[in-house]
Amino acid sequence: MILSEYEWQAVELSLKVSGLAVVCSLPFGILMAWVLVRCRFPGKALLDGVIHLPLVLPPVVVGYLLLIAMGRRGVIGERLYDWFGFSFSFSWRGAALASAVVAFPLMVRAIRLALEAVDTRLELAARTLGANPWRVFFTITLPLSLPGVIVGVVLAFARSLGEFRRHHHLRLQHSR
Repeated sequence: MILSEYEWQAVELSLKVSGLAVVCSLPFGILMAWVLVRCRFPGKALLDGVIHLPLVLPPVVVGYLLLIAMGRRGVIGERLYDWFGFSFSFSWRGAALASAVVAFPLMVRAIRLALEAVDTRLELAARTLGANPWRVFFTITLPLSLPGVIVGVVLAFARSLGEFRRHHHLRLQHSR
């Protein structure tokens, strides 16, 4: 079966949106997973709940909340438009943002489970031998949790790609 040019453009757009969503959310996903695993602070359960909220909210509600926040007249979106002439509303960038938001909980969950499995005694041993926290993270913690990071990336990409029908409708705006 051969796809039409229109269908190929939709596939290309979906891959572009999903890829951007994953690449942009990965550093934040690793950070949030690390904070949830390694830090103790008031409101930790609330943060965990907020991170997982997009999993339980209907997509229409998530889209509406993003439009309120990031739309051209939104709380953040208005400033982006005024300062940079940039708007997320009804564009492939907006689709990437929405995809990142709905896929983020899956990424954080997978990375969090991987970080919980890292033996903290290895990190402590590296610290007692003089390694700074960044070196410990990049030479011990991250490599040991890499399989979970990869799973998080794959889950987030798959969830984002699952938004194909939404990306398909944005093809016309993308071609302009």
